[in-house]
Amino acid sequence: MTTPSAEPRPRFAADAMLGRLARWLRTLGFDTAYDPAVHDPELVALAAAEGRVLLTRDRHLVAHLRPERAGLITDDAPLDQLRQVVAACALAPPPALFSRCPVCNAQLRPATEDEAATLVPAASRALPGPVSRCPGCARVYWEGSHTRRMRQALSRALPGWIS
Repeated sequence: MTTPSAEPRPRFAADAMLGRLARWLRTLGFDTAYDPAVHDPELVALAAAEGRVLLTRDRHLVAHLRPERAGLITDDAPLDQLRQVVAACALAPPPALFSRCPVCNAQLRPATEDEAATLVPAASRALPGPVSRCPGCARVYWEGSHTRRMRQALSRALPGWIS
């Protein structure tokens, strides 16, 4: 699995078996296409058309459909898979965590005060940190206990990456 050195932030396409890996890559800010309904030939075409590294666990896909740039994922656990991608693609730590929607991959934007006041639970509004909104699926994200647990998991999986 290699990416051109001129491409500082590679983009990925994950096959149907790698949904949790796709979410972790998005959490790190990597543009990661993932749709479990897309069939392998379409996924290979999408990856080629959009200059994405195709991530798959399917040896048959790599051997027979021959994607331009592919990474065969051999680990079972999502955080081990993430570590495999980081090492194989020589990825650098992200400038910011939680900049993409883990569900739909859209770039998150700051929520307005009105959005935060009406969409964030009252108990969470007093928490420090930004509130973000996804323009793609309209989900709202804030720094809470779930975010803290995700940071801890990433710190264990990728030592030195998360401050």
